Amino acid sequence: MYNLLLLGIGAQELLFIALIVLLLFGGKKIPELMKGLGKGVKSFKDGVNGIEDSFKDSVSNENDNKDTVK
Repeated sequence: MYNLLLLGIGAQELLFIALIVLLLFGGKKIPELMKGLGKGVKSFKDGVNGIEDSFKDSVSNENDNKDTVK
């Protein structure tokens, strides 16, 4: 059999996990949970991109300052 994920989780395991989530949270809460999860992931990506941008800006400013000092 082939695994759906690299962690060795197959279709049966995914179905079992989905069933447990459905039982725990109910059908009406799952879309709200997924929406919140999506917002959290987007916020995390925006934060990482902001850090990368500020790092790139600081590196380019240091390179510009080195060029003018010479």
